[in-house]
Amino acid sequence: MEGNRQKERVVVYIDGSNFYNYLKDKEIGFPKGSKFDLNGFVGELVDERICVSKRYYTGVFSSADGSTKSLSLVRGQQKFFSTLQKDGFVIKRGRIMPTGGTYKEKGTDVKIAIDLVIGAVDDQYDTAILVSSDTDLIPAIQYLRYRKKKLEYVGFAHKPSLGMQKYATLSRLLLPREVERYIQKNS
Repeated sequence: MEGNRQKERVVVYIDGSNFYNYLKDKEIGFPKGSKFDLNGFVGELVDERICVSKRYYTGVFSSADGSTKSLSLVRGQQKFFSTLQKDGFVIKRGRIMPTGGTYKEKGTDVKIAIDLVIGAVDDQYDTAILVSSDTDLIPAIQYLRYRKKKLEYVGFAHKPSLGMQKYATLSRLLLPREVERYIQKNS
């Protein structure tokens, strides 16, 4: 640090479902049964800056029907959450709702948007790193610019979000070889 210049404060926001769905895309080729080293990934994104907070947003499975499958999903997700918490992540939970034979995540985009805005208003960060290609977040991103905050968009090179790139201060598009560095095979 030179003189009175402080290191840049960063908060990382990961849209878990969005990120996971991009990882599963055939262009990335994420191996089934593998884990992704989110902590190492976030460390590289933050680099020499100060990480004020790292947050993971996702819908939470329910075992309300008592089926073996739902119980297994809940157990697996709780184990994943435990690992994230040990690595210092704050988990922001939405819901997973059944709709017409499929499941939809509800509430996470709103939580990300609110946290982006509150973080800017409360001066919690200088830069927000957003790992999501969800264009529903653009109004919150526009507000960050108004508050003179920076936003780094992290997406995937094979399916970049042009809308996110347009409003971000900086864009980082991940290539499959970059993703490979964070794949942990289950043993």
